[in-house]
This record gives sequence, C-alpha cells and structure tokens, in this order.
Amino acid sequence: MGSLPHVVEDCQGILQVYNDGSIVRSDDIAFNIPVHDDGSVVWKDCLYDKPNNLYLRLYKPAVAVNSSPLPLPVVFFIHGGGFCVGSRTWPNCQNCCLRLSSGLHALVLAPDYRLAPEHRLPAAILDSLNAFKWLQAQAASAGSGATREIHEPWLRNGGVDFERVFIVGDSSGGNIAHHMAVELGSGSTDMGPVRVRGHVLMAPFFGGTARTRSEAEGPPEQLLNLDILDRFWRLSLPVGETADHPFANPFGPLSLQLEPLAFDPILVMVGGSELLKDRVHDYAARLQKLGKTVDYVELEGQQHGFFTNEPFSPLANTVLQLLRNFMAANSN
Repeated sequence: MGSLPHVVEDCQGILQVYNDGSIVRSDDIAFNIPVHDDGSVVWKDCLYDKPNNLYLRLYKPAVAVNSSPLPLPVVFFIHGGGFCVGSRTWPNCQNCCLRLSSGLHALVLAPDYRLAPEHRLPAAILDSLNAFKWLQAQAASAGSGATREIHEPWLRNGGVDFERVFIVGDSSGGNIAHHMAVELGSGSTDMGPVRVRGHVLMAPFFGGTARTRSEAEGPPEQLLNLDILDRFWRLSLPVGETADHPFANPFGPLSLQLEPLAFDPILVMVGGSELLKDRVHDYAARLQKLGKTVDYVELEGQQHGFFTNEPFSPLANTVLQLLRNFMAANSN
C-alpha cells in the first residue's frame, strides 16, 4: 500500500505542492492588512481575458475625470508574488493601487495573471502583455466614436491620456515590466494610440545560478530568504530550467542581447537591505553601460516590499515623489 501524498513545496501555506503533482491553493488567507479605502479613489473590475477568466482592476480619483484640467495619465501596475502567489484582490495590492491613483492623480490598471506552477513562465508575461493589449483596444475604440461592447466607460470621454502610460512592476511584476520593455520597444510604436513613456521596476525579481554578495551574505528579510527565492524559481520556470534562464536572468548565457534594443526610460528602485540589492544594482548598471536611459535609486535600510506593503508610510511619500519626478520628466 503506497504512502499518502505529502507536501514537497510550501509557500507559507498559501500554495502547497504535493509529491503526486497535485496543487492546493488556500482561499482562506489570514491577511493582517487593513484596506485604506477612504473614498478618495473609486475602483472596479473588468474582464480582459475571457478564455482564462482573467480580470484587471481599474482605479481613478473620485473627483470626476472631466473636472481636471488635464486628462489622467495611466499607471499599468503589475503585482509581485514570485510568479506563484498574489492577486489584484489582495489587500496589499489594493492599498498600493489606491495610493498610486491618489498620490499620482492617475488612472491605475492592475491586471491579474496566471500563476505558477499550474501556469509556468512565460504565462505571466504573456498575460500582462494581453492586459496591455486590452488597454490598447480600449484606447482605439474610445477614439473611434463607436458604441461597441468593448468600451469601458471609464476610458472614454477624453478623461484619460493614452499617450502618457507608465508601466510599474513590483518584485516579479518588476521582472515582467522588464520583459514588457523589451517586447514593446522605445515608443511602443505597435501599441498606438497607446504610448508608453517609461517603466518603473521596484525591486525586480531577477535570478541567476551564481549568488550575489547580498544574497550570500545578507541577513534574511522579513518576507524573503534564499529558500523562498529558490522555491519561486523552481515553481515558476519551465521544468528543469535554472535561474540563468532568460525569464529569470536578463544577462544570462542564453538571454537576448539587449545592446541593439531601444528602451523607453527606466527607473529602478531597490531597498538597501534587500537580498536582491546587488542583482538589481547590477541590472541597472549594465543597462546604463549599454547606453540605456536608466535611473537607479537605492533606499537606505529598506527591505523587500518597501512601497507595496506600506504605501501610506513616510517612505512611500518619498517613493511617490520619485515617481512624480520620473513621470514629469518623461511626459513630453
């Protein structure tokens, strides 16, 4: 008589993988995170991928868009979670997007994407690109004057500036933002009338088989340690691949050569006390050496999730100002 199935991978009880290949996701997660919804921002969900039942969440300041002298820029926010966990509905993501919308006076679009290991990479990247194409379809239909079913009312009537779009990704979302920068190219010419002006990577989740100094010598963080990092890569990469795969390592042995590619401006942020700090710094430095327009900001003493987990903190105010400056510098 065989032994009973047992857990071989456990992501904090949220996701458990058993030795027989079965996967259990918990629907009963004890979030100790209150949602700071004071009514200054309104939000709604929209289905963007019917075959995969994927939704995105839209946020906009409660003050009517048309009462503003300028249409709202668009912030396309991609949540983190090691490609394995996370959702637009989680309170940390909800708080983050509420703060981005109010603090930047922007329309925020936050898509869900398929998660690993049920859907390994590149599923999350492809889904994020599909959500962006949904935005493009909305922009095109809004400008046509048609009254087709595709219209989302919040994206009509001239209240949204589709030529000022910024892609912001946190952690694994930052990794996806990099791949979107590569795919879309400078000026996002194939996405008209949508125009990407810049990409913001908050502590992007990159990997590699060789440990960096901050990974090897840095103390474990509250949310991350090496076991967790390695587990996320085992579960999210194609079966049998290592963390030098192009999905994980932008400068790995098989990765695309980035020098001939044109990028929109990139802002990279990382906490000074993160395990990922050296890997993120190396990413920014290499892009700068290749002649790309990259701003790098290291936030002293901060750990992973410095903005997304505390978007109403004093430090978050600093991050928002960095975002405002970046958006203002790249809006013309």
